Amino acid sequence: MTAATRIEVLGLYRRIFRIARGWQVQTGLQNDADAERRYIVQEARTLFRQNQQLTDKESIKRCIDECNARIEIGLHYRNPYPRPMHLPPMGLATQKGRKLRAQEKLRKQSKPVYLQSHDET
Repeated sequence: MTAATRIEVLGLYRRIFRIARGWQVQTGLQNDADAERRYIVQEARTLFRQNQQLTDKESIKRCIDECNARIEIGLHYRNPYPRPMHLPPMGLATQKGRKLRAQEKLRKQSKPVYLQSHDET
């Protein structure tokens, strides 16, 4: 990891904690705010620790893009939880004769950038 990338990643980490510290919920209930603050901090720690061993520049850039997207979406919608992705199980078009394997590949390719770190349920 280069020094510039390291500075960018640490800046994102600090930004997330600043956002969590000042997080306000739409409902105005203190219990909801505390739960969402804990979620933001826990999710950041988990994902940053999970990805701390990355050395490939492309995968680090993907993680940075995901982090920025999740921050912007969370601030815009005032919801720290990832937005769900709704695709029917066999809803993507495939080439003739290819079924399940092609569907899995298309679903993986169609996954939004802000959900790359989450497993499909």
